[in-house]
Amino acid sequence: MRLSGMRATEIAEAICGRRLKRRHGHHVRFVDAENQAIDDGIALRFAAPASFTGEDVVELQAHGSPVVLQQLVARCCALGARPARPGEFSERAFVNGKLDLTQAEAIADLIAAADTRAARAARRALEGVFSQRVDAIAAELLAVRVQIEASIDFADEPIDTLGGAALRQRLAATHEALTQLLAEAQRGQTLRDGLHAVIVGPPNAGKSSLMNALAGNDRAIVTDIAGTTRDLLREAIRIDGVELLLVDTAGLREGGDLIEREGMRRARDELQRADLAIVVLDARDPQGGMRDIADAIAAVPQRLFVHNKTDLLDAQTAVDTADTVRVSARTGAGLEALHRTLRALAIGEATDAGGGAFTARARHVEGLRRAHRHLAIAQEQLAHEALDLAAEELRLAHDALGEITGRIAPNDLLGHIFSTFCIGK
Repeated sequence: MRLSGMRATEIAEAICGRRLKRRHGHHVRFVDAENQAIDDGIALRFAAPASFTGEDVVELQAHGSPVVLQQLVARCCALGARPARPGEFSERAFVNGKLDLTQAEAIADLIAAADTRAARAARRALEGVFSQRVDAIAAELLAVRVQIEASIDFADEPIDTLGGAALRQRLAATHEALTQLLAEAQRGQTLRDGLHAVIVGPPNAGKSSLMNALAGNDRAIVTDIAGTTRDLLREAIRIDGVELLLVDTAGLREGGDLIEREGMRRARDELQRADLAIVVLDARDPQGGMRDIADAIAAVPQRLFVHNKTDLLDAQTAVDTADTVRVSARTGAGLEALHRTLRALAIGEATDAGGGAFTARARHVEGLRRAHRHLAIAQEQLAHEALDLAAEELRLAHDALGEITGRIAPNDLLGHIFSTFCIGK
C-alpha cells in the first residue's frame, strides 16, 4: 500500500509506531488506534523529491490478506489520508515534473501489455524514447520560428539575404523527421490497440470461411447460399503478438433484398473506419469480383487481396505478391503466408529488428498529424515569403507537439487520461 503527500510520513510512522529513515527498509508491526497489531511487514520511506510522485512517499508491504489490507486502508484514512483516485499517483508524478504525459500513459500501457513485444514497446515509451523525439522536433520548430520572427523586422529585405535557404533546408529536414516519427507512432498505436481489419468481397468468395480459419473457430455461419452473412461479425485475434479486430461483412453486389442491402450499407460504413481491407476474391475469377467493391475500398489506408479457393484450381502457377496472397480457407493452404503478411502490414517487418518500437495512442498520432499539416503549410508560406503566416503555422505545429507530451495540456484532457488508469497507479 502506498501513501503520497505532505503527511505520508507522519501517518505511516503512527501506524508503524517508530521513526522511518529515508530509503531504508524497516521490519515493523502495523498497529491500530488501540495499539493492537494489524499485521507485521516492511515499511519503505522515500523523501521528496526523490520519489515516484515527487512527494513524500511511504510504501507499506503487508501480507496479501484482503482483510488486513482493508484494515490498513481504514487506519490510514482515520489518520487523515484518503483513497487515491484512479491514476492519481501517476498524475502527481506528471504534475511534479517526474514524468511527461506520454511516459505517464506508458505506465498504463505497460500494465495492459498482452505480450512481451507490447511490454518492451511500452517500456521504451516509459523510458522517454517517444518523448525525446517529440521534444527534439519541437525544439527545432521553435528555433526556426524565432529566426523567422526576427526576420519580420527586416521586411524590406528578401528572405534569401537573411538566410532563407538555410531555413528552408532546416524545415525540410524537420518535416522528414516528423514524417518518420508519425509512421512509427502509427505502428506503435497498432501495437497497442490492434489493427482494425475488415473482411470484404463479393458474395460466396469465402469471407466467412476465412474469418473462421483465422479465428480458429466457427465464428461465422458458412453456406453455399449467396448473402448468408447479413450483419457484421467481430472477432479479436492475435497473430505473433499483434492483435487484429477482424470484422466479417456482407458480400457487396448490386441488388439483394432489403435485409441484404442493409448489411451491405453497414459493410461500407465499417470500411470508412478500417485500417485494413482484407479483400477476399474467388481465385478462379478474381477480377470479376472486383467490380462491386473497388469504390468501397478506395479510401481504406491499406488493402490486402486474398485469392481464396485455390484448392478448386486445376493448376496453380501464380505466386504471392506484397499485396496479394493465395489461400484455401477450406484446406488451410496459404494461411501461414497470410499470417506473415498480416503481421508485416500491422507493425512493419523492421520493427523488431530495429529494437526501437514504442507504444503510442490515437491522440498522439492525431497530434503528430496536426503538426505535420501545419509544418507543410509553413513551408509553403515561407516559399512565398509570407513570414508572419509561416511563423503562425510553426506556432500551431509546436503547440500540437506540446499537447502530446503535456507541455501544453488542457485540464479536461488530463482528467480524461488519468481516469482510465487502474487504482493505485
